[in-house]
Amino acid sequence: MSVRSRLYRLVLVLSCLAVALACAGPGTSESVHPATGAMADVATNLTTPWGGTFLPDGTALVTERTGAIKSIKGGVVTTAATIPGVLENGAGGAESGLLGIAASPNYATDKLVFVYYTTASDNRIAKLQLGGQPTAIVTGIVKNTYHNGGGLAFGPDGYLYASTGDAGVSSRAQDLNSLNGKTLRMTADGKPAPGNPFANSLVYTYGHRNVQGFAWDAQSRLFASELGNNSLDELNRIESGKNYGWPTCEGPCSNPQYVNPLLTWPTSQASPSGLAIVGSTIYMACLRGQKVFRIPINADGGVGNPTSILTGNGRMRYVKAAPDGTLWAGTSNRDGRGTPQASDDRIISVTP
Repeated sequence: MSVRSRLYRLVLVLSCLAVALACAGPGTSESVHPATGAMADVATNLTTPWGGTFLPDGTALVTERTGAIKSIKGGVVTTAATIPGVLENGAGGAESGLLGIAASPNYATDKLVFVYYTTASDNRIAKLQLGGQPTAIVTGIVKNTYHNGGGLAFGPDGYLYASTGDAGVSSRAQDLNSLNGKTLRMTADGKPAPGNPFANSLVYTYGHRNVQGFAWDAQSRLFASELGNNSLDELNRIESGKNYGWPTCEGPCSNPQYVNPLLTWPTSQASPSGLAIVGSTIYMACLRGQKVFRIPINADGGVGNPTSILTGNGRMRYVKAAPDGTLWAGTSNRDGRGTPQASDDRIISVTP
C-alpha cells in the first residue's frame, strides 16, 4: 500500500472517530440527547418537587412536598409561599405533602393559585393568592401514608380537575360516595362542575388506584398515568363517567363495564407520576423506571410505541410543558426512595 493510501485511510478513520465522539456527547446529565435536544438545569437543590404551573408572565411555580411553593424565573429561585399545616411525613418514601398546583385561568385578574395537599386530618384542595392564607374549597379526601393522588390542573373547559388515590383501601375506588380513587371536576369554588356525570357530585371518573399525572392534548382529550399495585402501571384515556376497573382490574381485563388502558408497563419499568403533552406527544415521568416515556398520540386518540428519554437522572416525578415550547422535568431523588445526586433535586429543561 502506498504512503498516500495509508494517509488517506488514517484521515478517514480519525474523521469517523471525531463524528462519533461529537454525537456521543460528554456522557453526563447535561449531555445532548438526539431525541430531545439540549438539556439544562433551571433549578437545583430543591426538596422533593412534586407539581408545577406557569403564570402568564412565564414565571414557574413548583411545589415542594414539605410545603413550600418555589418561584422560578430567569434562573432565580425564590420561595413564593409556604402552605401552613402541610403533613409531609416523608420518612420511608411516603407520598403525602404539598402535591399539585394550578394557576387560575384568570390569574391576570384574580391572582389565584390552587393547591392539593395533605394535612393531619385529610387531603384537601385550597385556593390562595401568593403571600396570603389558603382557603379550603374541598376537604375530606381521605389521606394515607401512600396513595394520595395529588394531580391538579384546569382543563380546556375552564374547570378544575383533581386526581385522588384510594388511600390504601381499594374498595373506595368503586364507591361513588367517596372522593378517593377518582378524578374530580369542579368549579373554582369547589362545587361540582356543570355537566358532571353523577348528580351533585365532584366525581368525573372512578375505579382508579392512584392517579398522579394528567394532561389534555390539542383536541381536548384527557390522558392520565396510573400507578399499579404489583403488576401493571397504566396510561389511560379519561372520559366522563367511565369506570377504570380498580381493584377488579390491574391493567386490561375482559369485563366490558371497565375501560382498558391504552398502554401498560411492569411496575418496575415505570411507576408513573407526572404527565405532560407537548404537541402530539405525551411525556410521562417514571419513578422506579427512572426515565421519561415519550409516547406519540395518534389522530384517533390512541397512542404509539413509547421510547425512553432523560435516563440517568434518577427518579423522575414532575413534567410540565413550558410556555416557550420546552419540557420541564423534575427529579425525586430525595423522597426517601431515591439516591440523591449532586444538586438534587433538580428541574431540567429539555427542548423536544
